[in-house]
Amino acid sequence: MVAIATSFSAAAAAVAVARRSSPAHLQLVARRRLPFCTAASSSSAPPAAAAGFGWADALRVASEFGVGDESDLSGYFRKVDICNRGMGDKGEFVEFMVEDQVVGYIHKGFTEHLRDFHDVFTIVSGNNGKNSVDHVTLHSSLRTPEDRTIAIGDVIKGLGELIPGIRNELYPVTSSYGMPVYFSLERAAAPYFGIKAYGVHMNGYIEKHGEKSLWIGKRSDEKQTYPGMLDHLVAGGLPYGISCKENIIKECGEEAGIPRSMSTNATSVGAVSYMDINGFGYKRDVLFCYDLRLPVDFVPNNEDGEVDSFRLIPVPHAANIIGRTDFFKSNCNLVIIDFLFRHGYINPDCNGYLKLLTSLRSGDCS
Repeated sequence: MVAIATSFSAAAAAVAVARRSSPAHLQLVARRRLPFCTAASSSSAPPAAAAGFGWADALRVASEFGVGDESDLSGYFRKVDICNRGMGDKGEFVEFMVEDQVVGYIHKGFTEHLRDFHDVFTIVSGNNGKNSVDHVTLHSSLRTPEDRTIAIGDVIKGLGELIPGIRNELYPVTSSYGMPVYFSLERAAAPYFGIKAYGVHMNGYIEKHGEKSLWIGKRSDEKQTYPGMLDHLVAGGLPYGISCKENIIKECGEEAGIPRSMSTNATSVGAVSYMDINGFGYKRDVLFCYDLRLPVDFVPNNEDGEVDSFRLIPVPHAANIIGRTDFFKSNCNLVIIDFLFRHGYINPDCNGYLKLLTSLRSGDCS
């Protein structure tokens, strides 16, 4: 993905330089480079190893499609559960508030790493004493989105390896979609502040002789997240300053070489959502879903190096891979299951139909 650059005023930039140059800040940066010993040490792990399967493995499983398998939804329920882990630990998080609006949730343990940045964060204690955190807010001196973005960006840098995988891509921080943006936050830090993150996922498919097939991508082994896993033809996070439609068109060009003359026909078909807690991370994601019917002779070509290869797979075979394996990137499963509902591959006669349909929006769809 291409990072989105945000311009700030010269005055705000000067403030940032002064803060980064202060002895206190330099001391904190040095301290944060030391190894951490926290309950969420797994969150600081190095990039995952590449997936241990190839297309031959995926296609073999895909073709093992027996009569009656389409009515067994158990594999789909398991994929929904994978995206909605840790809800029993929700009580370990406190509200992150800006201008009296809840914009995220921060783990109580993670707040301890924010205490040193008292010119950026205000940690409000509860009625049980100073060791009980009620909520976190921003320092009153940070009044504009630009000032907040710069100040919190400095904190992210200061936290060092506690937040791995910095992408230099900004996500808008808001109470809900379409509401005012209070500041922008480094994408890799989004789960640590529990902000709502939005993305666009597109099912690219063809229809031939009355049968539908999906174009499926296999992520590059060099990707920092989910290397080598199966993925949508086109998908990406929704950065600051771009609409969903323009983002899907941009991603179509970068990830699959789909010309604008085709990608403008991508149709918005709804959204899925999930909430996932893992260590200090709290993901609250909403994925806007798109469908694009492609010409039967179209062949995708990756332009940004993030995809290793593509395969055209009959929809029932793709469904079989989802139900029987963990080959797909976890949130892609939800979007393809949604596709299966909308195109009639999952029908009301399947046991658990309504429960599964509802579970695709287990998160806060706002």
